[in-house]
Amino acid sequence: MTGVDAHAWPFGLSYSDSMFDVLVYLYEHYWRPDACPESDLLVRKLSAVGFEEEEISEALAWLDGLQTVTHDAVVAPSERASRVFAEQELERLGPEALGFLQFLESAGVLTPLLREVVLDRVVAVPRGPVALEDFKILVLLVFWSLGEEPDALILDELFVDDEDHLIH
Repeated sequence: MTGVDAHAWPFGLSYSDSMFDVLVYLYEHYWRPDACPESDLLVRKLSAVGFEEEEISEALAWLDGLQTVTHDAVVAPSERASRVFAEQELERLGPEALGFLQFLESAGVLTPLLREVVLDRVVAVPRGPVALEDFKILVLLVFWSLGEEPDALILDELFVDDEDHLIH
């Protein structure tokens, strides 16, 4: 990334994709999305830290879309409905992120409605497939945008790299 060292995520994870670096920075520095300054001031602050205009605009556009999706009245899918993924969703997810999405659903962490929000935001990523680490950031930001925090075990899954998990 230009101008800023790759931001270390808690527990030593780091991400190199520029848009994700901006999203991680916002998560780390603002308790909630409504704690972020107004758009113009936020852009200036992010520029001052060293982020480039393109990565800032991609991240803020992604967050605007998240705001829209989470605050618009969306009809929740039925709990018993089966989800068939569109080709574009599968291309953006990739096998690792798809597996993790299914894990989160089966663990009861993602409701069908939150799954749809996550899928909407995955499709909004400019490039795909989304790496598992980046997918975890997206999921965390969905919870962040709603002012919610997943339980400690799920936070561990979102923060700790699979290679760092100890097998007992």
